[in-house]
Amino acid sequence: MSDALQQSLDRLARVRGMRGSMWVAAEDGLTVAQLLMEGVRGKAVAALAASLARKVSGTAGAVGAGTVRFVQMETASGTLLVAPAPPDLLIVALADPQVNIGLARLEMLRAVRAVAR
Repeated sequence: MSDALQQSLDRLARVRGMRGSMWVAAEDGLTVAQLLMEGVRGKAVAALAASLARKVSGTAGAVGAGTVRFVQMETASGTLLVAPAPPDLLIVALADPQVNIGLARLEMLRAVRAVAR
């Protein structure tokens, strides 16, 4: 696992309310690196995130909305956050309902920039 990937997961873990984060292959939803709390079903989260990212990106392209930079899906038990990163990765975070979404998003977008270098 590259240092940049691990460092980004470590930074996200410091955000209060974060239950886990991972780097996922965008095409097939396989986990590349992860840092999850016990009880988080990483494979299921990775598959959901990859599928969601493909659907949202395809829909945005179909309606001429441009490139998707961030996806947020809220449920009663928490929030799933997904951001695409070059070349073909996604950074995925799973958070409690009270998480500071702005801070989580900031850390995720920092991670995307770090990996893109």
